[in-house]
Amino acid sequence: MTDLGTQGTGYVDSYYGRTVKAPASRPRLTHDIDCDVCIVGGGMAGLATALGLAERGKKVIVLEARRVGWGASGRNGGFVSAGYSLGLDDIESAVGREDADALMWLTLDALTLIRSRLERYGIDAGPMRDGIMKASWYKNADGLKASADKKNERFGLGLEFKSREEMQELYRTKRYHEGLLDPTAFQFHSLNFTNGIADAATSLGATIFEESPVTHMDLSGDKKRIDTAKGSVTADQVVICCSGYIGHLHPKLSRATLPVGTYVVLTEPLGDRLQEAIRAPYGTSDSRIANDYYRALPDTRLLWGGRVSSNLEPRNLGQKMIGDILKIYPQLEGIRAEVAWPGTMGYSVHKMPQIGQLQPGVWYNQGYGGHGMCATTAGGEVVAKAIADGDETYKLFAPFGLDFAGGPFGPLIAQWAYWGFQMQDRWQAWRSN
Repeated sequence: MTDLGTQGTGYVDSYYGRTVKAPASRPRLTHDIDCDVCIVGGGMAGLATALGLAERGKKVIVLEARRVGWGASGRNGGFVSAGYSLGLDDIESAVGREDADALMWLTLDALTLIRSRLERYGIDAGPMRDGIMKASWYKNADGLKASADKKNERFGLGLEFKSREEMQELYRTKRYHEGLLDPTAFQFHSLNFTNGIADAATSLGATIFEESPVTHMDLSGDKKRIDTAKGSVTADQVVICCSGYIGHLHPKLSRATLPVGTYVVLTEPLGDRLQEAIRAPYGTSDSRIANDYYRALPDTRLLWGGRVSSNLEPRNLGQKMIGDILKIYPQLEGIRAEVAWPGTMGYSVHKMPQIGQLQPGVWYNQGYGGHGMCATTAGGEVVAKAIADGDETYKLFAPFGLDFAGGPFGPLIAQWAYWGFQMQDRWQAWRSN
């Protein structure tokens, strides 16, 4: 796996890199410059924060070490849905119903905001398709119905329960039992959306520098100084949004970040064979802890993601991912991978985003591994409102802090945890049969 895509775009070779709509390049920082807010990291968290600030009249500079959306923001499954990686019941247990509802509404508002930004800024993030199905790996009809009723009553989501018979019409597999369809969720081209948000921020006066990795930060004074190899930024406020790519840039944030490899494959066009396996016109993920997620593209290629590992550059990735598909749909034996790619996501041990203020004028907005694009947009708005308007909504995330993620042993811990999750999934599946 090389850093450059086949078209010389500067993106990793992937479905997204091959179909990206972005400037050939954005400028590098080669001089000293001053601004209101400097954002470190040009992924979705950083860009959502930048656009939120630019919409509120702030002078913003974004420093990106590679290209906009080069990391997990531009390589994921492209799922957009309300909620977090941590389930609503667990959030409620941690913070109580009132704050749990407030946290959920942040993502519901972000879902609306994403749709409005697509229209307002003319962002072409297609192909887009409404609806995401959560396919239950276990017999859980009563639990799914109760979950749907609860969320529909509290948030008006319109979740639809699907019986095993209905699921078998939509998915020709013995693996799934019941399902829960979220009609408000959708899928899109995550890299083109990320670049579209970058362009929108630029149109409002923000400046984005690519290929400008930060080499040093002095965050001690009223004016913060952020250095790159050939230039520097001075700013009243700084927002660090590096997540899985933070390295050793900030020790406290680095210690709280678990960089984990996840993977996606794009198959060859399946033609009529797709109907032998998948007839659902939705994006799909299953209910396992170590789950798969996938969607069919209009040309019948299958975009399939899954796995978690400490190995960020696995060998024979396409073959391994095709093997995962065949475990669900053995009738697709013989299909081939067109391209497969890894991505590094930043996870937190509590499964919630990490949002807050390290000290006056120094913010962090990270930990979106497993959350999808909606929570990332919500986090950007929370931080933008805090900086521009003095809004204190960000304090809702205070109970989910910068817990130690294992330091240098973090990836190994994550690998063992993943194997443990797989064992739990197998046990639950055995009990359901």
